Amino acid sequence: MTITLATPRIASRAAGVQIVRSAGGITAWLVEDYAVPLVAFEMAFHGGAAQDPKGKSGAVAMMASLLDEGAGSLDADAFHRALDDKAIEISFSADRDAIGGRAKSLSRNVDAAVELLRLAVCEPRFDASAIDRVRSQIGASLRREAKDPDALASRAWREAAFPSHPYGNPVRGTLESLAAVTRDDIVGLHRSLLTRQTLKIAVVGAIDAERLRTILDRVFGDLPEQAHLSPVADIAIAPGERREVIDLDIPQATLRFGTNGIARLDDDHMAAVVVNHILGGGVFSARLFREVREKRGLAYSVYSQLSTFDHAAIFSGGTSTKNERAAESLSVIEDEIAKLTNEGPTEEELVKAKKYLTGSYALRFDTSLKIASQLVNLQTEGIGVDYLDERNGLIEAVTLDHAHRVAKRLFGGRGLLVTVVGRPEGMA
Repeated sequence: MTITLATPRIASRAAGVQIVRSAGGITAWLVEDYAVPLVAFEMAFHGGAAQDPKGKSGAVAMMASLLDEGAGSLDADAFHRALDDKAIEISFSADRDAIGGRAKSLSRNVDAAVELLRLAVCEPRFDASAIDRVRSQIGASLRREAKDPDALASRAWREAAFPSHPYGNPVRGTLESLAAVTRDDIVGLHRSLLTRQTLKIAVVGAIDAERLRTILDRVFGDLPEQAHLSPVADIAIAPGERREVIDLDIPQATLRFGTNGIARLDDDHMAAVVVNHILGGGVFSARLFREVREKRGLAYSVYSQLSTFDHAAIFSGGTSTKNERAAESLSVIEDEIAKLTNEGPTEEELVKAKKYLTGSYALRFDTSLKIASQLVNLQTEGIGVDYLDERNGLIEAVTLDHAHRVAKRLFGGRGLLVTVVGRPEGMA
């Protein structure tokens, strides 16, 4: 669904966003658009998997998955039938720092969607049968991942990066931790985490501010006001080069590498985005793609990325290659990082990176749900709506000197934390 906010006719994306506040004090960001008769809701509650009870990782993710498995007088089957009857979509998920929810409905069915969303958020049933089913579904997925080299490498890297910290635990838990989660745990997490205090909302589509004000209080007005969050400490990856090999009898080695990143609100963050794009940002012009795949044929794909959380920021990447070429692949990756650190990017690389990053930004706004997600992300990160207009200018403002300085800040003298799954030759 293409909507007005994403089209070139709008000189200012920020000007298309209304800040709506309900009588009950609930705030949402709204983009009105009547081109298509749809309404999309996106929401986030602060406090994701980092709030899992000790020894019960996966509890928050399980709770989020259960919100649409029966609510109010409707059991799971009746709830999903009600969604299907009106072509309404409602879903929930959890990441490390937040519980997210989304809903989409035809404008003529908004009242029904709002009532089902209210039930899911405020009156989830958490029936024993639904808990058992969701626990079984997550467990089946975890069993599959136990044989997946990508999942194993990512999990081992995270555990090594964040030992004895909630970020080191898997969002969906383990078979053992899921078995320990009780209904009382789930009910308690719902009561303490889904509150008005930390709620962020964005709505996009065929709805006006006056109607939205009423809907906000109707859906979220019965939630508790105050959240009860356990404190989570800031954490950084320990400096120095470290390598861990997880033995698995497979023909390919899967590598994950990384170190500390740069926080989202740091003045150097945009320059770090540009530097990462030049290094391994998922395009054919990236150095890692060129050196690892095109020149040497070591791997089909290789990437790097920046991730920011409430209490950590990381640079990470990965690839898969033949066991006998794993050491060579890692050496090429480390060499390219060292070159970028010592020499900085070229003028041509900087121009190409800026052109791609600014030109592709509009693709984040080509559907109603994408727009709503971007608006909620800005709210959770504490960034104002003006960023929608300022972002590309911040990218354009990155100079060669700034990019070089930030490359040194990201990689200079730190060494990489590396985990490898397989039987890589020449690596201990």
